[in-house]
Amino acid sequence: MLYVPNPAGSLAAGVAAAAVLFFAGASGAVEPAHPAGDPARDTTSVPTSSVLGAESPRIHGDGRVTFTLAAPQAHSVEVAGGDGLGKGPFPMTKAAEGTWSVTIPPPVPGFHYYWFLLDGVQVNDPASHTYFGYGKETSGIEIPEPGADYYAIKDVPHGEVREKWYFSGTTGEWRRAFVYTPPDYETNLKRRYPVLILQHGSGEDETGWTRQGRAQWILDNLIAAGRAQPMIIVMDRGYALRRGEPVPAFTKKLTVGELDRLFGTFGDVILHELIPTIDASYRTIPDRDHRAMAGLSMGGMQTLFITLHHPDEFAYIASLSGPIMGGSNASQPVDESLHQPFDPAAGYDGAFADPAKFNARVRLLWFGVGTAESFMPGIDGAVAALKKSGIRLVYFQSPGTAHEWQTWRRSLNDLAPRLFR
Repeated sequence: MLYVPNPAGSLAAGVAAAAVLFFAGASGAVEPAHPAGDPARDTTSVPTSSVLGAESPRIHGDGRVTFTLAAPQAHSVEVAGGDGLGKGPFPMTKAAEGTWSVTIPPPVPGFHYYWFLLDGVQVNDPASHTYFGYGKETSGIEIPEPGADYYAIKDVPHGEVREKWYFSGTTGEWRRAFVYTPPDYETNLKRRYPVLILQHGSGEDETGWTRQGRAQWILDNLIAAGRAQPMIIVMDRGYALRRGEPVPAFTKKLTVGELDRLFGTFGDVILHELIPTIDASYRTIPDRDHRAMAGLSMGGMQTLFITLHHPDEFAYIASLSGPIMGGSNASQPVDESLHQPFDPAAGYDGAFADPAKFNARVRLLWFGVGTAESFMPGIDGAVAALKKSGIRLVYFQSPGTAHEWQTWRRSLNDLAPRLFR
């Protein structure tokens, strides 16, 4: 996700601030918590994102959600969250015993970050598991989507998610990637597999696609149904500074040139360290025709930057809600570039200038977005301009979702079957 956080010294904050985007949550009036014995409360359930034994939050049968927090010494408590949770913060009401509660209108289905504002201080919910988002560990709630089971754990063969640590000479530090291997990886030992490098958004990390996104279950289900090729998925941390380079002070708007430098460093890690490490450690098919890169939001921006500048390395390219850079002026502020009309002949140093050549080399160019992402600059226009110029691409739109994980789960479910065909 792209956001404007304020974790001191965070590279995530700087990259996010470079692409200033705003949340567009659902709206609705706050309702008081239902009293005990109310039929609406009798049909509640605790989400899978809550810790074992938790009684809050509770999801009602009609989709509303009740949050409670025991804070007898607090003077005010509110609940707030990210895209899809609703237009908060939502003020909570204090009961005589010191428990605060509020029932909010039905959020958009899917995963949402949330937190409490306890006398103005942001705190996590002790009843919730935490997920790395907004540059820190944050509470989360999973709202079921009726009839959607493509990201559920099912009785099908399952792959594994492994941790791969490697030393980066570029950054001078140890780095961790998560690696999904398909269900038959340990039994079909003569088989080699294509690779998808799949990146998170700003403020998140390499855990995002498996914890919030459930990518491993999406692929398990697609592979079991014969809809997707068995593949290895690599999920790395999308932040990188060169060895000895100080964390930039992002007190001003980032320019296109500065963002290119940051993405270029991460690109060096991907190309010269991550890919060789994965090829040496797993049974990959180590060529461009069997290598894809995709990412959400900031990860989508990174994907386009890296793959379009290194066409000899990737045959499949996908950007999930990733803003598309309209300008190439290095001194131009990034937020201005994002709102500039996209010129296929000039963008990304002319990567699209020869549509016939591009189409012959790139087997899949895929863009995805949620239909509620009206604040996302440039994607619709850029896609239209690329199509008009003759670039072959796929454009997926997730109905009713914004800049949130349900958009990206649906996107991966559409993208994965198109890879390595």
